[in-house]
Amino acid sequence: MVKSAHTPTSRLPEVGTTIFTVMSKLAQEHGAINLSQGFPDFAPDPALADGVAAAIREGFNQYAPMAGLPALREAISTKLADLYGARFDPDNEITVTAGATQALFTAVAALVSPGDEVIVFEPAYDAYVPAIRLQGGIPRFVPLRAPAYRPDWEAFRAALTPRTRMVIINTPHNPTGSIWVAEDMQTLADLLDGSPVVVLADEVYEHMVFDGQRHESVARHPALAARAIGVSSFGKTYHVTGWKIGYAFGPEALMAEFRKVHQFNVFAVNAPAQVAFARVAGEGASWAGLADFYQAKRDRLRGALARSRFRVLPCAGTYFQLVDYAAIDDRPDTEFARWLTTDAGVAAIPVSVFSREASDARIVRLCFAKQDATLDAAAARLCGL
Repeated sequence: MVKSAHTPTSRLPEVGTTIFTVMSKLAQEHGAINLSQGFPDFAPDPALADGVAAAIREGFNQYAPMAGLPALREAISTKLADLYGARFDPDNEITVTAGATQALFTAVAALVSPGDEVIVFEPAYDAYVPAIRLQGGIPRFVPLRAPAYRPDWEAFRAALTPRTRMVIINTPHNPTGSIWVAEDMQTLADLLDGSPVVVLADEVYEHMVFDGQRHESVARHPALAARAIGVSSFGKTYHVTGWKIGYAFGPEALMAEFRKVHQFNVFAVNAPAQVAFARVAGEGASWAGLADFYQAKRDRLRGALARSRFRVLPCAGTYFQLVDYAAIDDRPDTEFARWLTTDAGVAAIPVSVFSREASDARIVRLCFAKQDATLDAAAARLCGL
């Protein structure tokens, strides 16, 4: 071990190893079924893997253009127009990124200055707040309350100030599985009307909306699209989270600022993977059936847990299911999640870690992006508690 010559002053003193890494490591150490970290345990479409291999053989092995391969940006533009009725210029309004988290960080870095306030609905994906604080921004929290986790618009109205620069929204929502409906989007648009506030929309689970409902992208709503950066993820859509390919879209003025940061923290994204995605995403609705696929997995897990002492909460989207364990144990959720992993053999994520507001509703998150056999084995263990 190399001894440090000095101790740096941390810019994120409250941040340690993420809960996802902690729980996945604990699951591995104890041989637990890992329903904690949000990644599939099944293979992607072989055509996609073959496409990457073909791109490598064809010589796509050097830097891609900074904004992304033109063919992929055109495919993304076509998709957004087909799904949401908004045409984003592939040359100036779409950027391919090294995963969605990089896109989110880049948007915050590009648009938030020291002293700016950023409204975050929590529970929230854990990458938002560190990105805000690293830019000198000030997060303002609006709580989403269990069990429905719906936006509290009065609380949001109270959080808006002249210093508000950005609002981060996430639908379908990680970790709760809730979704925003058209009325929510209209309310947000009305409340922001006439203000300089920018919306950062995390839409990585856009194709995982269940029970016949639709995803309310900011691209569907002109008043929001004009002030928003939207972010999505090929990794989530095509079961390849480890490839770290995503994209951002938004009006040219915002995207120009986004690219100023993107070119220096990433510059260019994996070229062979971009070629493969351009070919697959350009074939039309290659994501068709994804909602039905994951809804079947959701229903399988929910049906099995109906025989357990867990209370299964609503899940309208994503590939996460929340469960209330109050009838089983009275420990705080962080302690329960650790016990569940080490003693019951199923790894989950405590929901309290997604909030800065002190709360513990005795709820944990399970990921159902798993093979049916994996879900059945986990459910059998959970039903024994």
